[in-house]
Amino acid sequence: MEMIERYVYDVTRRLPQSQREDVEKELRGLIADMLDERVADSEATEAHIEEVLLELGDPRKLAMQYGGKNKYIIGPVLFDPYMTVLKISLISIVVAMSVVFVIKVYMDPVHVIDHFVSYIVSLVTVVIPQGVGWVTLVFGFIEYFGGINEQKLQNAWKLADLPQLPDTKRQIKRHEPIAGIVFLVLLFMMFSSKYFGIFVLKNGELSTVIPFLNKEMILTYIPAIILILGLGILKEALKLVYGRWTKKFVLYTIVFDVISLAVVILMATMSSFWNPNFMQELSQAHHITVGSEAYKIIQTIWNMSTRLFVIFLIIGLVWDIVKGVYKMRKIA
Repeated sequence: MEMIERYVYDVTRRLPQSQREDVEKELRGLIADMLDERVADSEATEAHIEEVLLELGDPRKLAMQYGGKNKYIIGPVLFDPYMTVLKISLISIVVAMSVVFVIKVYMDPVHVIDHFVSYIVSLVTVVIPQGVGWVTLVFGFIEYFGGINEQKLQNAWKLADLPQLPDTKRQIKRHEPIAGIVFLVLLFMMFSSKYFGIFVLKNGELSTVIPFLNKEMILTYIPAIILILGLGILKEALKLVYGRWTKKFVLYTIVFDVISLAVVILMATMSSFWNPNFMQELSQAHHITVGSEAYKIIQTIWNMSTRLFVIFLIIGLVWDIVKGVYKMRKIA
């Protein structure tokens, strides 16, 4: 009966989540009826099961009949994880933009209308369209290059093509990629915002923000940051698509992490990434004398923090690569 389980799994995995349960029940009933017609009161053999499954045909084509052709911009195989990633990304973007809007209003309440108009315009004309565009581009990449596009497979289907049932030990818990995508989107919004820094209060009110990053150079680094975060989101999206650790998926994650590691190391070697006037601006805002004991302590903390940030980022990527190699050896 394992052949039936593998066939049903191969059909239903290609359908949106909302359809899978109903289609599975219907398909199992159909297979049972077809077997009853062949065996009558006797027990079904492997030969009978193979005959029935071959008559039903290619699971891809059967799934298309259940799901309907040309129903989605993204194919049925990827539509469910595509919508999940899209919703998570857009919600994260809106939350981050809303936090920035609140900070602007708090710092400059007189121009609250201007801030609100700018907030709405940014969401409608730039942020949300770009979010939709990037997520769609990522899934288009997955569908075209990831070996998941059904239209590429032209060979005649055989029972031997049925996939093995998923190993629960290799399955990826759904909350892992979701949390990863939220973190990456918020990280990008934080890096691209001028409010990523030290908030300075005067008379109990927020007066200014001393940025951690070099405002003049950050635009130069945006492509590199987009590359790193884009590869990260692509990796998390693939987790939703595959749903389990496979040799092919582990290889993808290793390649993405190696590229990201190289970019991070390149950026880390450039001192212009961080705000070169951070200590000067901080000392002026808090009236700290340059060269004083307090100034030296804060400068030591600042230098150590910037180094540790890069070190932890590098360690995280290296650990992910090592973990990927270990998983690949276990799968092999």
